[in-house]
Amino acid sequence: MDEKNLVDKALQARENAYAPYSGFRVGACVRAESGKTYTGCNIENTAFSATCCAERVAVYSALAAGEKSFTHVAIASDSAEPTFPCGTCRQVIMEFAPDACVLCANREGEFVSYPAKQLLPHTFMYKAGTKENIHE
Repeated sequence: MDEKNLVDKALQARENAYAPYSGFRVGACVRAESGKTYTGCNIENTAFSATCCAERVAVYSALAAGEKSFTHVAIASDSAEPTFPCGTCRQVIMEFAPDACVLCANREGEFVSYPAKQLLPHTFMYKAGTKENIHE
């Protein structure tokens, strides 16, 4: 599956977004190393801290299905400009898909791509069971 197909799946997932507060619908699609794809959309909540971005829904769905590593994360919204992941999603992508290619698309499906590590340099990663912060 090529990158354009991943962006198209993100655009389709956007249609299921629940965004009554912001009106900003976002869809995402992740491709695992297994070749399977998983989609997500943003889901807002009146208690804004309970809102979950499309990228995290897609990554978490893949993790819940047993996936462990990812090659791509595609993000698309209703915007005329490419949509980039928020800071929280960048941290999640770096933890679970640090070597992934991140595809940031607009509403027309036009996209730019970046290595995940370029979107969040000097990421915070804590080594479990220690008191060490892992820096790249």
